[in-house]
Amino acid sequence: MRFSDHLVETESELWTAQKSHPFVTELADGTLDEAAFRTWLEQDYRYLHDYARTFAVLGTKARQEETMAHCFAVAGDIVDEEMDLHREFAADYGLTPQDLAGVEKVPTCVAYTNYLLRTARERPLGVGAAAIYPCGRGYLDIAEHMAERSDGEHRYTPFIAKYTSDEFRESVAWMTELVDRCAERHPSLRDEMATAFRRCTQLEHAFWKMAYTEEAWPHERRQEVV
Repeated sequence: MRFSDHLVETESELWTAQKSHPFVTELADGTLDEAAFRTWLEQDYRYLHDYARTFAVLGTKARQEETMAHCFAVAGDIVDEEMDLHREFAADYGLTPQDLAGVEKVPTCVAYTNYLLRTARERPLGVGAAAIYPCGRGYLDIAEHMAERSDGEHRYTPFIAKYTSDEFRESVAWMTELVDRCAERHPSLRDEMATAFRRCTQLEHAFWKMAYTEEAWPHERRQEVV
């Protein structure tokens, strides 16, 4: 069994929990509340900025020129292409790219992006590769599940189409190969890679919950000066 498949199998309970989350099932059915999707849209837009930065950091750690170039290319593609889907959806909500850029990250998004960037900066390439994998592999697996569940076209069909596209499949295939290559070349990192994979899988599940519950920062109470 490939190490990448081993990671997913080990966290099968979390993987299944994502597929059965109300955000995922209702999006697949086309019944997801617009407010929940808007929360996902705004927060994922901010997430993708740091996801792109994470790939750029990993590129600086790659020893092979091809891996370095690909990491940098993925970072560019996220900003130029994947975020276009978010901008298109944003327009349906009357939001401009400037509006999206001005959104404040909520706690779950802060926790996830901070973990990704810290792992990429402080740990070896293999650990960073395992950290980014739950997002890529997860969205493909979940979107395939959505496509099987969905009955006809609806307003969220472009979401499903994006994350089951040939281009996205190719991107995930490359990420899979990177994880397997790093695990094969550096077996001493496998435990740490598994830990990073699990943490980010947990954060992926938390991200769906964050959007569905429209998570926000608690209101701060102003203290009166006596």
